[in-house]
Amino acid sequence: MLRSTLQTFGMVAACIAFASCSSNNKIVKYRQADNSQSPNESKAEKRQDAAQVRVELGQQYMQQGKLELALENLQKALQYDANYVNAHTVIAVLYERIGNTVEAGKHYKRAVELAPKSGDTNNNYGQFLCAGGNYDEAQKYYAQAMRDPFYKTPAVLYANAGVCLVDHGGGQRLDEAQTDFRRALEVEPRNALALYYMAKLLYLKDDFFHARAFVQRFEALGHPDPAALLLARNIEVKLGHADAARGYAERLRKDFPDSEQTHSLDAVAPQSP
Repeated sequence: MLRSTLQTFGMVAACIAFASCSSNNKIVKYRQADNSQSPNESKAEKRQDAAQVRVELGQQYMQQGKLELALENLQKALQYDANYVNAHTVIAVLYERIGNTVEAGKHYKRAVELAPKSGDTNNNYGQFLCAGGNYDEAQKYYAQAMRDPFYKTPAVLYANAGVCLVDHGGGQRLDEAQTDFRRALEVEPRNALALYYMAKLLYLKDDFFHARAFVQRFEALGHPDPAALLLARNIEVKLGHADAARGYAERLRKDFPDSEQTHSLDAVAPQSP
């Protein structure tokens, strides 16, 4: 999936990974051996097959950075089959990548219209809306995605919804976000995004003891990250653990000397915990 809410982790939350965009939404039609299909059905299948080939080519070109060729193939896919969900999803990813949010939004929305019960299409559109500042509208699509009993990565979905609430809820919807993160961790206890944001959320709620436990669980995954190190340092400061805070600050300066977090730390109190 394309979108990554916590970019420093290198996580991909919407359809950029492409694996879930290639054919998961395709409705497989079982052909009858007696050739009883009508000519129109056969032509429709051929158009969708042609569209699928073009989408796969478009994905390959995107991965290679050949965006013009990718766009050409995705547009041809929609010429073959204007109702092919995957074509709308992937071309939306491409348009968003090149900064054409108007076209991206049109295609994300069209994918939802064509597959209104799909967790993938609703999650993708929710991510797009959240990134664009339409936070309340985004939650509607996250909620719809959560109703999909066959959604393959529900932990990602719950984490995405919670992140949107934490980062853009103005501190007023932390309880809702906490519920989302707990649901994500019930499904996937080692979900890094949910662990980090649970720590961040609890820190914002002044629950520093439990925040510490979650940031330590995140740290145990072995994903060094400047945002998490700074958060861990700040938690230890609040708990009055000066040595532990100093240790995190030293790791931050050593492992990520050029990071925004290191610069912000040193700008406030150079060489202090």
